[in-house]
Amino acid sequence: MSEPRADPDLNHLRPRLIRLAYRMLGSVAEAEDVVQDAYVRWLATDSDKVRQPAALLHTIVTRLCLNELKSARRRRETYVGPWLPEPIVETREAYADDLTLPLMLALERLSPLERAAFLLHDVFGMDFAEVGAAIGREAAACRKLASRAREHVHAARPRFPVSKEQGSRLAAAFFAASRNGDMEGLRALLAEDVTAYADGGGKVPATPYPVVGVEAVLARHARLAGDFARAPSILAGYVEIDGLPGFVTMEDGGVLQATALQVEEGKVTAIYVIRNPDKLRHLRAGSGTWREP
Repeated sequence: MSEPRADPDLNHLRPRLIRLAYRMLGSVAEAEDVVQDAYVRWLATDSDKVRQPAALLHTIVTRLCLNELKSARRRRETYVGPWLPEPIVETREAYADDLTLPLMLALERLSPLERAAFLLHDVFGMDFAEVGAAIGREAAACRKLASRAREHVHAARPRFPVSKEQGSRLAAAFFAASRNGDMEGLRALLAEDVTAYADGGGKVPATPYPVVGVEAVLARHARLAGDFARAPSILAGYVEIDGLPGFVTMEDGGVLQATALQVEEGKVTAIYVIRNPDKLRHLRAGSGTWREP
């Protein structure tokens, strides 16, 4: 589909709208499709009768996302293994905000309306009257929706934010220890209650369930050590993935992989490995500070 010839004054909204759609859907491709559709619909309106074009575009995107979430939730009910959002690396500045990957997963547990109200108000700064217009609810109802959502996601917010430098050092230490079979070095990095998630989507090999606890995670990496020795990982770069320190690698069989590390008080409390090739298409072209090897 060719790029819609939108009003130049509204083109600056595109990154914000894509960011909203991505936070609603957890998918880069779906977010870009929704925003493309929104601009097509905008061009079909009588712009002379629209007093607030930006508000209308936000409304169109939000409602398209709410419709998409219905089918997305049905697809995730039959998803093979843990579901993780598509990884956004630090170079995609259009997505930058304080919503880390754990917060994205917390949003998955909200109803679509709670998710929309929380994002539009708490993340995108819209007042509740504007939120109500976007999701078709009264302002008071939107206030309650956002409040309920806030309670659910509160625990997922990082208590001790990690600096970019500290995160990069920890990611490098994790990569070295895990790929060199250094289980004692790896143990020193992990919290006792660490949990590892691997999203292969049934497309590539991945552990089909969360691995919980430091001993179980170490045992899993000990089993992987032989694979890494036989076919070493090729490091594409250290990056931030949805606000978490991590790295992108090429693994055995040409499998591109993104690994993100959740860190609390200097220890890794969660490991998120995205291997599903459908979720890594936007990384294969390479962007910003790294290139696919």
